[in-house]
Amino acid sequence: MSNVLLCSEIDLDTLAQLLARFGLSLERVADGDPIPGSWFGDPEAGIIARRVLIRGDTPVHSALHESCHLICMDEARRAVLHTNAGGDYDEENAVNYMEITLGSYLPDVGRDRILADMDCWGYTFRLGSARAWFEQDAEDARQWLLHHDLLNEDGTPRWKLRN
Repeated sequence: MSNVLLCSEIDLDTLAQLLARFGLSLERVADGDPIPGSWFGDPEAGIIARRVLIRGDTPVHSALHESCHLICMDEARRAVLHTNAGGDYDEENAVNYMEITLGSYLPDVGRDRILADMDCWGYTFRLGSARAWFEQDAEDARQWLLHHDLLNEDGTPRWKLRN
């Protein structure tokens, strides 16, 4: 995991602005302090309600992944959310798809870096890599996002949370 891009290596204002477009907030936790709401434990991002919590050593892909859980879950779950995003297999795939999509909107990150970091971290896909999944096997995730009005037909985000 030491080769993944960390939050301390990017412009966090840009990430915060990206999340704000969805009505989410990015909160920085002091280095060395525990990250509240982290499912995998430090240094992975935490989620509580509409907040994404990170430290400098949090992987960028983790911050995006947990943010996408907030985007993809319904409001009833979001209202009581603390740590465990829950959801089903289809929603998890949609989260992965949206994570990759949003990476393109961070100038110092990009889609290619998110794909590489997902592989480095240990995401597993039937076709062997995040790129192969995204490019050849993710139509069901794309359709899920379209169905829930989170993605436009051209693949751009709708910049809103699932209702």
